[in-house]
Amino acid sequence: MGSLNKVMLIGNLGKDPEVRAVPSGVKVANFSIATTESYTDKNGQKVEKTEWHNIVMWRGLAEVAEKYLRKGKQIYVEGRLQTRSWDDQNGQKKYMTEVLADNMVMLGSPRDGGGSSEGYSRGGDSAPMRSESPAGASLPPAPEDDLPF
Repeated sequence: MGSLNKVMLIGNLGKDPEVRAVPSGVKVANFSIATTESYTDKNGQKVEKTEWHNIVMWRGLAEVAEKYLRKGKQIYVEGRLQTRSWDDQNGQKKYMTEVLADNMVMLGSPRDGGGSSEGYSRGGDSAPMRSESPAGASLPPAPEDDLPF
């Protein structure tokens, strides 16, 4: 049997994306999103636990991030985990785990800066594309009232 490296997150941006072009001219966006889990502890107290996730988007997705994503915006991100390592100035080995995104949907209502459930996929060097079903048909936008979360 093979393996699977798949991540799906819904969270809010902690800051505006940092977008830069690598020497070849390809754009890359870096930002973090927060996901929060709420539960009641054994004493009946509500507890919230927030995790921060580092997101990396390339090419068309980076361009969409640069144009539309801002601090606080809620998004759905799909991708895979990758871990990078490097040596700092003191020779200590450092590691960073990131989500290399290949799909994104902007969530929220238009009045709060959200999208219309518009989905974008990584598409090589081309402009952002709508997410498509395996059969190739465009997916219709999901009505916000029908979302289970």
